[in-house]
Amino acid sequence: MNTFIRNSVLGIAGLAFAGGVAAGPMTDGTSTTVDTTPVAAVAVQADKPAVDMGKLVPHGVQGAQSRIDLSDEQVGNVKAIIAATKKAGMDERAAVVSIATALQESKLENLGHLGDRNDHDSQGLFQQRPSSGWGTVEQITDPEYSTTAFLKGLKQVDGWQDMPLTKAAQTVQVSAYPDHYAQWEQQAADLVAEHWNS
Repeated sequence: MNTFIRNSVLGIAGLAFAGGVAAGPMTDGTSTTVDTTPVAAVAVQADKPAVDMGKLVPHGVQGAQSRIDLSDEQVGNVKAIIAATKKAGMDERAAVVSIATALQESKLENLGHLGDRNDHDSQGLFQQRPSSGWGTVEQITDPEYSTTAFLKGLKQVDGWQDMPLTKAAQTVQVSAYPDHYAQWEQQAADLVAEHWNS
């Protein structure tokens, strides 16, 4: 392959990669390799350490994933969950499990009593129930308290770190819909990656 064509192909491959298409190294029998480091991602993360996505989603996501747009209040609740996770001495994976759980339970909205639409007396980000011993209404509608209570339950689950997210969350929450937590794992991981070091 002549040098002009080869350089053109490499340039196009580099543009395709930068646009989100994975382009592998091009070779002509020699040991030339193409640097496929995503420059834009490195530049964005330069001001803060990157979070290892493999640690956030160690088993890969399970099933179809859901995603919602978040309001400023919901993002504030994400940050509160992350802060409480750090304060509890737990890692990024615990934050992913917590945020995915809160996405399923309340869509990250700190819900008060919903009248007839309430599931018994469930309230707050995690839909915890005062009658089940999670705390008072005032406590479980406090994002730091409710996250700390959830994490305390998670810590008591032997091997939660090695479980699929939905099993770890369900062991704490005892939901009527145990498989629904899995659909939020990717968005939860993305939120932790974005806000853990912010």
